[in-house]
Amino acid sequence: QVQLVESGGGLVQAGGSLRLSCAASGLTFSSYAMGWFRQAPGKGREFVAAISRSGGGTTYYADSVKDRFTISRDNAKNTVYLQMNSLKPEDTAVYRCAATYGSLLAKDYDYWGQGTQVTVSS
Repeated sequence: QVQLVESGGGLVQAGGSLRLSCAASGLTFSSYAMGWFRQAPGKGREFVAAISRSGGGTTYYADSVKDRFTISRDNAKNTVYLQMNSLKPEDTAVYRCAATYGSLLAKDYDYWGQGTQVTVSS
């Protein structure tokens, strides 16, 4: 059974930082590109960031988080991270990690975590 389990969410003041983690099991982690997505109440899923398979040499960010968020991976720990700095209230959402055997810009990711809540107060 493939599992992606997010952690690290919480409540933070605007301008603060959080580091999200996504621990994967049941798959060959290094073979999958990984992505982070978010969804705010009443809104659709939004792409946040993605990192390529293996060494993670390629990353991609949504314009809304570029220069504030950093995605990284540690294959030895089967974990992908999302470092979030300079957080804004509009970053408030449930953040989910996902894995794809295809491109980091794949139309459909193969596996999804359950999500972790990030709340940024003004």
